Amino acid sequence: MKSRQILIAGMLTMVALTGCATSSDSAQVYSKGQMRQIHEVEYGKILDIKNVKMEGDKNDLLTLGGTALGGLAGSTVGKGNGSVAGAIVGAMAGGLASEAVQRNNTKNAYELTVQLEKGRTVSIVQEADVVLSVGQRVKVITGGGTARVLPM
Repeated sequence: MKSRQILIAGMLTMVALTGCATSSDSAQVYSKGQMRQIHEVEYGKILDIKNVKMEGDKNDLLTLGGTALGGLAGSTVGKGNGSVAGAIVGAMAGGLASEAVQRNNTKNAYELTVQLEKGRTVSIVQEADVVLSVGQRVKVITGGGTARVLPM
């Protein structure tokens, strides 16, 4: 009975931690390292917008939690050596399942093809949280290895 309570508490903790494990590839969200940095701005026009999916982020803390919960659940199977084997198999299965769930937690994104005023054509993928349309004039902001497309 006590193992079941621990298992339930662990699962609730994993759910709570999932909310803390988000990162953003939004054009509107800047990381702390991007603050107070010079970014280049170019202007252009959107030639094409393709809807794509962005793979979910891997979070080592969530994977560790899944491994721990799997090991705990597996340890309730059998007695003695069977319990140890169950814990090992459960831990492996829990860790793999946790990683698979994280990878499959996709977000909607755009692959944007932009014709810059200087003649160059670029493609940028970003989270689909800004309203953009083909033919729209936009600014492309680059710096620190990142690029984002924002409406004028």
